Amino acid sequence: MNHNEKLVLRDNTAQPTQELLEKVLGNSYLAYEEFQDTLADLEIEQQWQWYAPYKAWFARGQYYWSTPRGTEKEKTLYWLYVFDSFFIISVWFKEKNRQELLNANVSDATKELIKTTSTMGKLPTFPVEFNITNPNQLTDIYTLIKYKKKLEL
Repeated sequence: MNHNEKLVLRDNTAQPTQELLEKVLGNSYLAYEEFQDTLADLEIEQQWQWYAPYKAWFARGQYYWSTPRGTEKEKTLYWLYVFDSFFIISVWFKEKNRQELLNANVSDATKELIKTTSTMGKLPTFPVEFNITNPNQLTDIYTLIKYKKKLEL
């Protein structure tokens, strides 16, 4: 995550609350609220966690399911980072899924993101990141999250 903007939510004793998020996101809070309202329909639980290396709170979207034999499984579907007046949702994919993603029913701008994003370090994974300021930007995110949910279950 290399952004010119600075992460907010930097107090490890103050877990993010609705009031705090409304304050730091400002007009972008409407998009955050709509995203939160959709999580139950996507069967996703969002959890806030303090990440010491970044000295900030991040949220991760978790999908839980049971295998036919009853084993409980979980998968992280996205990461959410909060900045002043906007937030980022980052959905990570394996390089082997890039071509399939380029065929997904997403906008040309999102396909360009998928095509041009580099893998991170030595790992064969790459993030598709969205800077969110309004609810209209969420459609492609929902599509990618649903796609990731189905991968390697």
